Amino acid sequence: MPSPLSALTEAFTSFVFGKVETTRLPVRTSTGQAQAVYLPTAAPGLGDSGVIIGREVYSGKGYVYDPFQLYGQQLPAPHWLVLGESGNGKSSLEKTYVLRQLRFRDRQVVVLDAQGEDGVGEWNLIAEALGITPIRLDPMAALDGGIRLNPLDPAITTTGQLALLRTIVEVAMGRGLEERAGFALKAAHAHVHTAITDRQPVLTDIVDTLRNPNLVSVEPLGVSLDDVRAWGLDVALVLDRLVDGDLRGMFDGPTTAGIDLDAPLIVFDLSHIDRNSIAMPILMAIVGVWLEHTWIRPDRRKRIFLVEEAWHIISSPFVAQLFQRLLKFGRRLGLSFVAVVHHLSDVVDGAAAKEASAILKMASTRTIYMQKAEEARATGRVLGLPRWAVEIIPTLSPGIAVWDVNGNVQVVKHIITETERPLVYTDRAMTEDAVAERVRAEQQLADDPAA
Repeated sequence: MPSPLSALTEAFTSFVFGKVETTRLPVRTSTGQAQAVYLPTAAPGLGDSGVIIGREVYSGKGYVYDPFQLYGQQLPAPHWLVLGESGNGKSSLEKTYVLRQLRFRDRQVVVLDAQGEDGVGEWNLIAEALGITPIRLDPMAALDGGIRLNPLDPAITTTGQLALLRTIVEVAMGRGLEERAGFALKAAHAHVHTAITDRQPVLTDIVDTLRNPNLVSVEPLGVSLDDVRAWGLDVALVLDRLVDGDLRGMFDGPTTAGIDLDAPLIVFDLSHIDRNSIAMPILMAIVGVWLEHTWIRPDRRKRIFLVEEAWHIISSPFVAQLFQRLLKFGRRLGLSFVAVVHHLSDVVDGAAAKEASAILKMASTRTIYMQKAEEARATGRVLGLPRWAVEIIPTLSPGIAVWDVNGNVQVVKHIITETERPLVYTDRAMTEDAVAERVRAEQQLADDPAA
């Protein structure tokens, strides 16, 4: 209790100068102790229109993403890159994303399924559940009346056919075509296109013309048939692989009738092709160009083109150039390209570094699952990720990823429903105990995101 003198002094001071606030001594503390004074905050989400992916780890909010809704407002391009080590949830994310997108009536998806076991691709269960028959590209089956895709299909423009033929040859040779070889191919294609009108031209026609060039197609340049035959010999040998070699049957005949391009889901099963062979990028080039000319239409339908093992596209300069055109063209017609790769270093340091960088720039959405520290740093440099995101990538648990949607960076836990679970976990090599352990781990993450 203050003394009478102190009370009198304070009353007089207040009367003359007004109320005087008490001055308190400063308090020394740490940021860890002082954090309680600040209200919790979280970065803004992407809105509530689209498909739900899961929930943000730090805020607990639901995470909704749809490139078609965000395009033009928050996204300059609707294309998406998914990265991460095997076994961390890339495949689960792809499959649930497609299943949820197909709930919208104006969606259509094409998947290039490059993985599988027991003779079928890993998208086989989802296709069966939707009543879809995958388009299985298999050299052995093609010889017995299996699926064929014709690079010279009349549905593809003559310019597109020639570009595709050049790409096939360049991928197989591992280098660009020389001018003379390119001229021989161009002359052969022009002759076949003009001379064959009663049926679909096929690759055999190109090979035969390269071996026996036509005088009319080369006469204007004043060169001899022997010269043109010599210029086109290497080209003929490469294309002969698709006619009589290990890839015969799939591309050396008219396109198989009855392929349903109006189905909500179209799955190209490439699991019978050696993923490490030169056949895979050739296949992807042919399928990509064929789809560009037969599938993408100005009908206001929103289309998703999902490519697994996409490094076969991005790492080849010749295939990447074809897909660059497809991506630029597709943006005007509602196409979202989804590329799934394991390591970004597989493509950015290769022969197609320039083309890879161009495609990566088109991908305004990047999802990164767990990577080793060195790979995470390399990924962060290429994609321009913030430092905090790069630091946590090596610590991410399965099912959790860093999402960068045109600079809006969040850590997101992917949620799988019980209905989706049997369609998503299709690895038949997993034992029941392993599945149960994974489910328990996911439940733990759901209960404690910081675990």
